[in-house]
Amino acid sequence: MMDFCMSLHPETLLAHAGTISDDASGALLHAPHFVTTFQRAGDGTYPGGYVYTRSGNPTRTLFEDTLARLEGGAACAAFSSGQAATMAILQSLPPESHVLIPESAYFGIGALLETVFSGKSLSYDRVDMTNLFIVKSKIRSETQLIWVETPSNPLCLISDINALAQLAHQNNALLVVDNTLATPLLQNPLKHGADLVMHSVTKYLSGHSDVLAGAVVAKDEALLSGIRQIQTLGGAVMDPFSAWLAMRGMRSLGARMRVHQESAHHVATFLAGHHRVKCVHYPGITSADVQTLISRQMSGYGGLFSFEVFGTAQDALAVTDRVKVFTRATSLGGTESLIEHRHSVEKPPTTTPPTLLRCAIGLEHPDDLIADLAQALAG
Repeated sequence: MMDFCMSLHPETLLAHAGTISDDASGALLHAPHFVTTFQRAGDGTYPGGYVYTRSGNPTRTLFEDTLARLEGGAACAAFSSGQAATMAILQSLPPESHVLIPESAYFGIGALLETVFSGKSLSYDRVDMTNLFIVKSKIRSETQLIWVETPSNPLCLISDINALAQLAHQNNALLVVDNTLATPLLQNPLKHGADLVMHSVTKYLSGHSDVLAGAVVAKDEALLSGIRQIQTLGGAVMDPFSAWLAMRGMRSLGARMRVHQESAHHVATFLAGHHRVKCVHYPGITSADVQTLISRQMSGYGGLFSFEVFGTAQDALAVTDRVKVFTRATSLGGTESLIEHRHSVEKPPTTTPPTLLRCAIGLEHPDDLIADLAQALAG
Protein backbone atom coordinates (compact mmCIF):
# COMPACT_ATOMS: atom_id res chain seq x y z
CA MET A 1 0.00 0.00 0.00
CA MET A 2 2.84 2.42 0.87
CA ASP A 3 4.61 1.81 -2.48
CA PHE A 4 1.34 2.46 -4.29
CA CYS A 5 0.76 5.75 -2.42
CA MET A 6 4.30 6.91 -3.16
CA SER A 7 3.60 6.53 -6.89
CA LEU A 8 0.48 8.71 -6.88
CA HIS A 9 0.44 11.99 -8.78
CA PRO A 10 0.69 15.22 -6.72
CA GLU A 11 -2.90 16.16 -7.60
CA THR A 12 -4.13 12.90 -6.05
CA LEU A 13 -2.05 13.37 -2.93
CA LEU A 14 -3.37 16.90 -2.55
CA ALA A 15 -6.99 15.87 -3.02
CA HIS A 16 -6.62 13.66 0.06
CA ALA A 17 -4.36 15.98 2.09
CA GLY A 18 -5.65 16.41 5.61
CA THR A 19 -8.40 13.84 5.17
CA ILE A 20 -7.36 11.92 8.26
CA SER A 21 -10.28 10.01 9.72
CA ASP A 22 -11.01 10.65 13.40
CA ASP A 23 -11.32 7.26 15.09
CA ALA A 24 -13.65 8.63 17.76
CA SER A 25 -16.12 10.56 15.58
CA GLY A 26 -15.47 9.29 12.08
CA ALA A 27 -14.94 12.86 10.86
CA LEU A 28 -13.31 12.87 7.44
CA LEU A 29 -11.12 15.95 7.86
CA HIS A 30 -8.30 16.75 10.25
CA ALA A 31 -9.71 18.98 13.00
CA PRO A 32 -7.68 22.19 13.53
CA HIS A 33 -5.88 22.43 16.86
CA PHE A 34 -6.83 25.90 18.13
CA VAL A 35 -4.54 25.72 21.12
CA THR A 36 -1.47 27.54 22.36
CA THR A 37 -0.08 25.13 24.92
CA PHE A 38 0.09 21.36 25.53
CA GLN A 39 -0.15 19.29 28.69
CA ARG A 40 2.90 17.70 30.31
CA ALA A 41 2.98 14.18 31.61
CA GLY A 42 3.57 13.55 35.29
CA ASP A 43 7.29 13.14 34.71
CA GLY A 44 7.53 16.52 33.00
CA THR A 45 7.76 15.21 29.43
CA TYR A 46 5.48 15.97 26.48
CA PRO A 47 4.19 12.61 25.21
CA GLY A 48 2.42 14.23 22.25
CA GLY A 49 5.63 15.88 21.05
CA TYR A 50 4.26 19.44 21.31
CA VAL A 51 5.11 22.06 23.93
CA TYR A 52 3.77 25.42 22.75
CA THR A 53 2.25 26.49 19.43
CA ARG A 54 5.04 28.97 18.71
CA SER A 55 7.43 26.01 18.40
CA GLY A 56 4.99 23.52 16.90
CA ASN A 57 1.33 22.70 16.36
CA PRO A 58 -0.25 19.53 14.89
CA THR A 59 -2.20 21.47 12.25
CA ARG A 60 0.88 23.37 11.14
CA THR A 61 2.88 20.15 11.09
CA LEU A 62 0.33 18.59 8.75
CA PHE A 63 0.65 21.53 6.37
CA GLU A 64 4.46 21.48 6.56
CA ASP A 65 4.68 17.75 5.91
CA THR A 66 2.33 18.05 2.93
CA LEU A 67 4.27 20.89 1.30
CA ALA A 68 7.65 19.24 1.97
CA ARG A 69 6.42 16.07 0.26
CA LEU A 70 5.09 18.04 -2.72
CA GLU A 71 8.43 19.81 -3.19
CA GLY A 72 10.47 16.67 -2.66
CA GLY A 73 12.15 18.21 0.38
CA ALA A 74 13.18 16.84 3.75
CA ALA A 75 11.48 19.48 5.90
CA CYS A 76 9.34 22.60 5.81
CA ALA A 77 8.83 25.58 8.12
CA ALA A 78 5.54 27.48 7.78
CA PHE A 79 5.56 31.21 8.52
CA SER A 80 3.08 34.00 9.16
CA SER A 81 3.79 35.46 5.69
CA GLY A 82 6.05 35.04 2.69
CA GLN A 83 7.99 38.11 3.80
CA ALA A 84 8.51 36.57 7.24
CA ALA A 85 9.93 33.47 5.55
CA THR A 86 12.23 35.62 3.41
CA MET A 87 13.34 37.60 6.47
CA ALA A 88 14.25 34.43 8.39
CA ILE A 89 16.34 33.10 5.49
CA LEU A 90 18.28 36.37 5.29
CA GLN A 91 18.69 36.56 9.07
CA SER A 92 20.13 33.04 9.14
CA LEU A 93 23.14 34.08 7.05
CA PRO A 94 26.54 34.65 8.72
CA PRO A 95 27.67 38.23 9.49
CA GLU A 96 29.13 40.22 6.55
CA SER A 97 27.40 37.98 4.02
CA HIS A 98 26.74 39.07 0.46
CA VAL A 99 23.53 38.17 -1.39
CA LEU A 100 22.60 38.22 -5.07
CA ILE A 101 18.97 38.93 -5.95
CA PRO A 102 17.27 39.32 -9.34
CA GLU A 103 16.80 42.62 -11.11
CA SER A 104 13.28 41.45 -11.86
CA ALA A 105 11.68 40.10 -8.71
CA TYR A 106 8.98 40.75 -6.16
CA PHE A 107 9.87 44.18 -4.83
CA GLY A 108 9.54 43.03 -1.20
CA ILE A 109 12.91 41.27 -1.03
CA GLY A 110 14.73 44.35 -2.32
CA ALA A 111 12.82 46.52 0.14
CA LEU A 112 13.83 44.20 2.99
CA LEU A 113 17.50 44.33 2.07
CA GLU A 114 17.50 48.07 1.47
CA THR A 115 15.41 49.11 4.47
CA VAL A 116 15.90 46.52 7.20
CA PHE A 117 19.42 45.31 6.44
CA SER A 118 20.89 48.53 5.03
CA GLY A 119 24.01 49.52 6.95
CA LYS A 120 23.94 46.23 8.86
CA SER A 121 25.93 43.03 8.30
CA LEU A 122 24.38 42.10 4.96
CA SER A 123 25.16 43.49 1.50
CA TYR A 124 23.53 42.68 -1.82
CA ASP A 125 23.62 43.22 -5.55
CA ARG A 126 20.86 43.00 -8.13
CA VAL A 127 21.68 40.95 -11.20
CA ASP A 128 20.02 39.61 -14.33
CA MET A 129 19.52 35.98 -13.27
CA THR A 130 18.90 34.92 -16.87
CA ASN A 131 22.51 35.83 -17.76
CA LEU A 132 24.85 33.31 -16.13
CA PHE A 133 27.96 35.23 -17.19
CA ILE A 134 26.78 38.33 -15.32
CA VAL A 135 25.74 36.29 -12.28
CA LYS A 136 29.20 34.68 -12.14
CA SER A 137 30.89 38.08 -12.41
CA LYS A 138 28.97 39.39 -9.38
CA ILE A 139 29.82 36.51 -7.03
CA ARG A 140 32.28 37.48 -4.29
CA SER A 141 34.17 35.45 -1.73
CA GLU A 142 31.60 36.53 0.88
CA THR A 143 28.57 35.62 -1.28
CA GLN A 144 26.51 33.21 0.80
CA LEU A 145 23.22 33.15 -1.06
CA ILE A 146 21.82 33.49 -4.57
CA TRP A 147 18.09 34.22 -4.61
CA VAL A 148 16.16 33.56 -7.80
CA GLU A 149 12.52 33.94 -8.75
CA THR A 150 11.47 31.87 -11.74
CA PRO A 151 9.11 32.74 -13.28
CA SER A 152 9.84 36.23 -12.00
CA ASN A 153 7.33 38.79 -10.80
CA PRO A 154 6.13 40.72 -12.78
CA LEU A 155 8.15 40.13 -16.00
CA CYS A 156 7.83 36.31 -15.92
CA LEU A 157 11.52 35.83 -16.73
CA ILE A 158 12.78 32.23 -16.64
CA SER A 159 16.11 31.44 -14.99
CA ASP A 160 18.10 28.20 -15.26
CA ILE A 161 17.82 26.64 -11.79
CA ASN A 162 20.32 23.86 -12.41
CA ALA A 163 23.00 26.19 -13.79
CA LEU A 164 22.50 28.70 -10.97
CA ALA A 165 22.72 25.89 -8.39
CA GLN A 166 26.03 24.78 -9.87
CA LEU A 167 27.36 28.36 -9.73
CA ALA A 168 26.22 28.75 -6.14
CA HIS A 169 27.71 25.47 -4.97
CA GLN A 170 31.01 26.06 -6.76
CA ASN A 171 31.30 29.19 -4.64
CA ASN A 172 30.07 27.65 -1.36
CA ALA A 173 26.79 29.54 -1.53
CA LEU A 174 23.17 28.45 -1.26
CA LEU A 175 20.55 28.75 -3.98
CA VAL A 176 17.07 29.80 -2.87
CA VAL A 177 14.20 29.67 -5.36
CA ASP A 178 10.97 31.58 -4.88
CA ASN A 179 8.54 29.06 -6.36
CA THR A 180 5.36 31.02 -5.66
CA LEU A 181 4.33 31.58 -9.28
CA ALA A 182 5.02 28.02 -10.44
CA THR A 183 3.79 26.08 -7.39
CA PRO A 184 5.07 22.55 -6.68
CA LEU A 185 2.73 21.22 -9.38
CA LEU A 186 4.60 22.98 -12.18
CA GLN A 187 8.16 23.10 -10.83
CA ASN A 188 10.26 21.42 -8.13
CA PRO A 189 13.47 23.47 -7.71
CA LEU A 190 15.03 21.06 -5.21
CA LYS A 191 15.14 18.40 -7.93
CA HIS A 192 17.19 20.81 -10.05
CA GLY A 193 19.80 21.57 -7.39
CA ALA A 194 18.25 24.32 -5.27
CA ASP A 195 18.89 24.20 -1.52
CA LEU A 196 15.80 26.03 -0.30
CA VAL A 197 12.41 26.82 -1.79
CA MET A 198 10.30 29.74 -0.59
CA HIS A 199 6.56 30.09 -1.07
CA SER A 200 4.12 32.88 -0.43
CA VAL A 201 1.38 30.50 0.70
CA THR A 202 -0.99 33.46 0.47
CA LYS A 203 -1.10 33.00 -3.30
CA TYR A 204 -1.83 29.81 -5.28
CA LEU A 205 -1.32 27.32 -2.45
CA SER A 206 -4.15 28.70 -0.29
CA GLY A 207 -5.94 29.96 -3.39
CA HIS A 208 -8.86 31.90 -1.88
CA SER A 209 -7.45 35.32 -0.90
CA ASP A 210 -8.13 34.64 2.76
CA VAL A 211 -4.79 33.40 4.16
CA LEU A 212 -1.59 35.30 4.90
CA ALA A 213 1.26 32.79 5.20
CA GLY A 214 4.64 31.71 3.86
CA ALA A 215 6.86 28.65 3.89
CA VAL A 216 10.44 27.46 3.39
CA VAL A 217 11.18 23.92 2.20
CA ALA A 218 14.73 22.54 2.52
CA LYS A 219 16.46 19.71 0.71
CA ASP A 220 17.73 18.49 4.10
CA GLU A 221 16.81 19.21 7.69
CA ALA A 222 20.20 20.71 8.60
CA LEU A 223 19.66 23.63 6.22
CA LEU A 224 16.45 24.50 8.03
CA SER A 225 17.72 24.37 11.63
CA GLY A 226 18.97 27.95 11.83
CA ILE A 227 15.87 29.26 10.06
CA ARG A 228 13.61 27.34 12.45
CA GLN A 229 15.46 28.80 15.45
CA ILE A 230 14.95 32.34 14.17
CA GLN A 231 11.31 31.57 13.48
CA THR A 232 10.65 30.13 16.94
CA LEU A 233 12.49 32.85 18.82
CA GLY A 234 10.94 35.61 16.70
CA GLY A 235 7.48 34.09 16.71
CA ALA A 236 6.76 34.48 12.98
CA VAL A 237 4.80 31.22 12.76
CA MET A 238 1.76 30.23 10.74
CA ASP A 239 -1.23 30.11 13.09
CA PRO A 240 -3.37 26.94 13.27
CA PHE A 241 -6.39 28.42 11.48
CA SER A 242 -4.26 29.68 8.59
CA ALA A 243 -2.64 26.25 8.36
CA TRP A 244 -6.06 24.60 8.24
CA LEU A 245 -7.32 27.05 5.60
CA ALA A 246 -4.16 26.56 3.52
CA MET A 247 -4.66 22.80 3.64
CA ARG A 248 -8.26 23.26 2.54
CA GLY A 249 -7.07 25.40 -0.37
CA MET A 250 -4.29 23.04 -1.42
CA ARG A 251 -6.71 20.14 -1.85
CA SER A 252 -8.05 21.85 -4.99
CA LEU A 253 -4.67 23.15 -6.24
CA GLY A 254 -4.46 20.65 -9.11
CA ALA A 255 -7.83 21.60 -10.55
CA ARG A 256 -7.34 25.32 -9.94
CA MET A 257 -3.93 25.48 -11.60
CA ARG A 258 -5.28 23.86 -14.75
CA VAL A 259 -7.96 26.55 -15.03
CA HIS A 260 -5.60 29.40 -14.09
CA GLN A 261 -3.11 28.29 -16.72
CA GLU A 262 -5.52 27.51 -19.56
CA SER A 263 -7.32 30.83 -19.12
CA ALA A 264 -4.07 32.79 -18.79
CA HIS A 265 -2.84 31.35 -22.07
CA HIS A 266 -6.07 32.33 -23.85
CA VAL A 267 -6.04 35.88 -22.46
CA ALA A 268 -2.31 36.41 -23.04
CA THR A 269 -2.62 35.21 -26.63
CA PHE A 270 -5.46 37.68 -27.23
CA LEU A 271 -3.41 40.54 -25.81
CA ALA A 272 -0.36 39.60 -27.88
CA GLY A 273 -2.39 40.36 -31.00
CA HIS A 274 -4.00 43.59 -29.80
CA HIS A 275 -2.96 46.81 -31.52
CA ARG A 276 -2.79 48.75 -28.23
CA VAL A 277 -0.48 46.21 -26.57
CA LYS A 278 3.27 46.70 -26.96
CA CYS A 279 4.32 43.30 -25.59
CA VAL A 280 3.18 40.45 -23.36
CA HIS A 281 5.37 38.83 -20.69
CA TYR A 282 4.23 35.23 -20.26
CA PRO A 283 6.20 31.96 -20.23
CA GLY A 284 3.71 30.44 -22.65
CA ILE A 285 4.49 33.12 -25.24
CA THR A 286 8.25 33.39 -25.48
CA SER A 287 11.29 32.51 -27.60
CA ALA A 288 12.33 28.99 -28.60
CA ASP A 289 15.42 28.97 -26.37
CA VAL A 290 13.37 29.97 -23.32
CA GLN A 291 10.80 27.32 -24.21
CA THR A 292 13.62 24.74 -24.22
CA LEU A 293 14.63 25.80 -20.70
CA ILE A 294 11.02 25.74 -19.54
CA SER A 295 10.61 22.20 -20.84
CA ARG A 296 13.63 21.10 -18.75
CA GLN A 297 12.44 22.44 -15.41
CA MET A 298 8.71 23.16 -15.63
CA SER A 299 5.56 21.28 -16.61
CA GLY A 300 3.47 24.38 -17.31
CA TYR A 301 3.37 28.17 -17.47
CA GLY A 302 1.21 29.29 -14.55
CA GLY A 303 -1.60 31.81 -14.36
CA LEU A 304 0.18 35.16 -14.11
CA PHE A 305 1.40 37.41 -16.90
CA SER A 306 2.00 41.09 -17.54
CA PHE A 307 1.64 43.27 -20.60
CA GLU A 308 2.77 46.71 -21.63
CA VAL A 309 0.52 49.16 -23.43
CA PHE A 310 1.58 51.82 -25.89
CA GLY A 311 1.62 55.29 -24.39
CA THR A 312 2.25 56.51 -20.88
CA ALA A 313 1.74 55.38 -17.28
CA GLN A 314 -1.54 57.30 -17.30
CA ASP A 315 -2.68 55.34 -20.34
CA ALA A 316 -1.96 52.10 -18.48
CA LEU A 317 -3.78 53.29 -15.37
CA ALA A 318 -6.76 54.28 -17.50
CA VAL A 319 -7.09 50.65 -18.64
CA THR A 320 -7.36 49.49 -15.02
CA ASP A 321 -9.99 52.16 -14.38
CA ARG A 322 -12.25 50.77 -17.12
CA VAL A 323 -12.23 47.05 -16.25
CA LYS A 324 -15.49 45.51 -15.02
CA VAL A 325 -14.68 41.84 -14.38
CA PHE A 326 -11.05 42.20 -13.29
CA THR A 327 -10.49 43.62 -9.80
CA ARG A 328 -7.88 46.31 -9.18
CA ALA A 329 -5.93 44.76 -6.32
CA THR A 330 -2.54 43.46 -5.18
CA SER A 331 -1.93 39.70 -4.99
CA LEU A 332 -2.51 36.64 -7.16
CA GLY A 333 -3.62 33.03 -7.01
CA GLY A 334 -7.20 33.59 -5.86
CA THR A 335 -10.44 32.67 -7.61
CA GLU A 336 -10.89 36.24 -8.86
CA SER A 337 -8.80 37.84 -11.63
CA LEU A 338 -6.75 40.84 -10.56
CA ILE A 339 -5.11 43.63 -12.55
CA GLU A 340 -2.55 46.06 -11.21
CA HIS A 341 -0.30 48.90 -12.31
CA ARG A 342 2.84 47.66 -10.57
CA HIS A 343 4.98 50.76 -11.18
CA SER A 344 2.73 52.95 -9.04
CA VAL A 345 2.56 50.27 -6.33
CA GLU A 346 6.30 49.68 -6.09
CA LYS A 347 7.32 53.32 -6.63
CA PRO A 348 10.94 54.42 -7.34
CA PRO A 349 13.50 52.90 -7.58
CA THR A 350 11.37 50.18 -9.17
CA THR A 351 12.59 48.77 -12.49
CA THR A 352 9.06 47.80 -13.53
CA PRO A 353 8.10 49.60 -16.77
CA PRO A 354 5.59 52.46 -16.18
CA THR A 355 3.22 51.15 -18.86
CA LEU A 356 3.13 47.58 -17.51
CA LEU A 357 -0.02 45.97 -16.14
CA ARG A 358 0.15 42.70 -14.21
CA CYS A 359 -2.73 40.25 -14.57
CA ALA A 360 -3.37 37.38 -12.18
CA ILE A 361 -5.93 35.17 -13.87
CA GLY A 362 -8.58 33.62 -11.66
CA LEU A 363 -11.27 31.04 -12.32
CA GLU A 364 -13.68 33.06 -14.44
CA HIS A 365 -14.49 32.03 -18.01
CA PRO A 366 -11.65 33.30 -20.23
CA ASP A 367 -14.08 34.77 -22.79
CA ASP A 368 -15.42 37.13 -20.12
CA LEU A 369 -11.90 38.21 -19.21
CA ILE A 370 -10.99 38.80 -22.86
CA ALA A 371 -14.16 40.82 -23.44
CA ASP A 372 -13.43 42.90 -20.36
CA LEU A 373 -9.88 43.72 -21.45
CA ALA A 374 -11.06 44.42 -24.99
CA GLN A 375 -13.49 47.09 -23.84
CA ALA A 376 -10.96 48.52 -21.36
CA LEU A 377 -8.30 48.82 -24.06
CA ALA A 378 -10.79 50.35 -26.50
CA GLY A 379 -11.23 53.29 -24.16
